[in-house]
Amino acid sequence: MSAHITLGDLVELLDEQGLLAHHTPLGEAANTPVTGADCDSRVAAQGHVFVCKGAAFKPAYLLSAVEKGAIAYLCDEALSADLAQACPQVPALVATNLRKAMAKLSAEAWGHPDRDINIVGITGTKGKSTVAYMLRHILDGPDAGSGTGVLGSIDTYDGIESFESVNTTPESPDLWRHLANVRDSGLGTMVMEVSSQALKYDRVNDLEIDVACFLNIGRDHISPIEHPNFEDYFASKLRIFDQARVAVVGLDMDHANDVLEAAQRCDRVVTFSVADGQTTSAADVWASDVRSEDGGITFVVHSARGTRSMHVSMPGLFNVDNALAAIAICEELGIDDERICYGLAHVRVPGRMELLQTADPNVCALVDYAHNKLSYQRFFASVSKEFAGRQIIALFGAPGDKAQERRRELPEEASRWADLIIYTEEDPAHERTEDICAQMAANTPEGQAFEVICDRPDAIARAVEAAFAAPQGAVVCLLAKGDETRQHEGDQFVPCETDGAIFEREVQRLLGSRNQN
Repeated sequence: MSAHITLGDLVELLDEQGLLAHHTPLGEAANTPVTGADCDSRVAAQGHVFVCKGAAFKPAYLLSAVEKGAIAYLCDEALSADLAQACPQVPALVATNLRKAMAKLSAEAWGHPDRDINIVGITGTKGKSTVAYMLRHILDGPDAGSGTGVLGSIDTYDGIESFESVNTTPESPDLWRHLANVRDSGLGTMVMEVSSQALKYDRVNDLEIDVACFLNIGRDHISPIEHPNFEDYFASKLRIFDQARVAVVGLDMDHANDVLEAAQRCDRVVTFSVADGQTTSAADVWASDVRSEDGGITFVVHSARGTRSMHVSMPGLFNVDNALAAIAICEELGIDDERICYGLAHVRVPGRMELLQTADPNVCALVDYAHNKLSYQRFFASVSKEFAGRQIIALFGAPGDKAQERRRELPEEASRWADLIIYTEEDPAHERTEDICAQMAANTPEGQAFEVICDRPDAIARAVEAAFAAPQGAVVCLLAKGDETRQHEGDQFVPCETDGAIFEREVQRLLGSRNQN
């Protein structure tokens, strides 16, 4: 780790960048070493600078951080007067732009760990988590989960901390703490999902990304509190190339030429594509001879290294795209083919295309995080081929307070494939599940069979019942929640069972009841 920066150094740096409106006189405190930065008082520590942010911020949070050893705080003008009154003895740095100042300060306070480790950043509308976990299994080999940091929508692991994630990409003080943990624990690589929100709101400013992967782009996260339109969403995603050395870009997406143009900001651009029946491809890394096999997929991959066969231990034909992205990234990192083959053949992504079999060979479930139009298009197109002849029962909802387009797009897209749709709870936040489901029901195409069951366990029980009643068998698609163990209700994250656990319990209950009769 590099030598600690001092509080005076930070003040000078922020002032040079035009990010400091004013600050209290530092005196001897200017020479105090800064060892980190936080925006959550629960993780505040000795020698850290505490960032005071948000409309709901309370001076009590700062007091708690100071009690734990925080040596100064960063805030904006809106909070400065109240905080100065609450903690007059603590040096205050008042920012002109709090988000940019927070990102700059956090990178420096944690010693810029990105310069000591490999950083892989993955963005796109669909597939970020799957690619991240493919990379983790490849990089770790047989010891998957022990040697590579992961930061994303499913969980967070940095060699020191391990927990279920709340945000895909955390706020900058938390981000840089995780990167420092990767460095300090000797992991060497952080594979991270980079969300459009993180790029738009400067959470990843100053981060040096070794390989940035752009998977695909579709309409998502369009709402008054996220992105006002698709153009803003897309432009935010493209910002990842401003801070990357190598760009890895999928060619099989809408707006591929625009993405490639933006990727020219990087030193090197590598492309990937599925040949789709063709014998050659313009991509640098491409796949041919794709087929489903034994609950997974096999294909032949072509690249500068030559031609070889690959097997991915997950269903879903669309996962060939994700595997190609992982292969292209690994080739740029210098990972050998043996590790790539082993990792893909043994990959498991929690809550991604998890196949749950039952005692009836014609009834199964797929647990998947699919939650937007693009992911639905890929998911259902694959399911209809891999489980041809079976009924498709789709169970899903839509989140509260955001991504309102999903309430129209998801019923429309699911209705192209599903025999029965069941609308239910999915992180309603500050809205009523009943209201969200009613909007989705109103947007359901005429003639499509659907039910509204707001309680998610009850909805899954109904899906199980319908699946075993289907003469030709059925595949139950449990969507959006994946392996999550919490529902976002109001301001709380309430514990809940995973969809998979509920499905398996309800199957046993139904089969047990039948045997008794």
